Amino acid sequence: MSARVVRLAVIAVCGGGVAGMIVSSALNHNGAALTFGLITAAAILCLMVATAVTGGAVAADRSDVDRLAARVEDDAGELIGAGADELAVRDLIRHAVRLGRAQASGVQAPP
Repeated sequence: MSARVVRLAVIAVCGGGVAGMIVSSALNHNGAALTFGLITAAAILCLMVATAVTGGAVAADRSDVDRLAARVEDDAGELIGAGADELAVRDLIRHAVRLGRAQASGVQAPP
């Protein structure tokens, strides 16, 4: 389940929980109001955990990843076509990928 789906589910649960608290409180059903409040609080805690685990990142759409990869490949081809050393360009791309992965996981990139 993606972070976006978790966020949408929590928003739906919180909206229903707030409405349930208001209605049950107006009808003087304190136990039901407390139950709706606890369910809402649990949903928010789940969102906090999901955000902490994923680092707040939303998974990229596969088509976005494919477009970015095609752009990197095109840019590398242009550099190589302009006279840059192909091995040096490929090494640079490899180091950039390692750096991006390290930053995403929160660890320091190896030299």
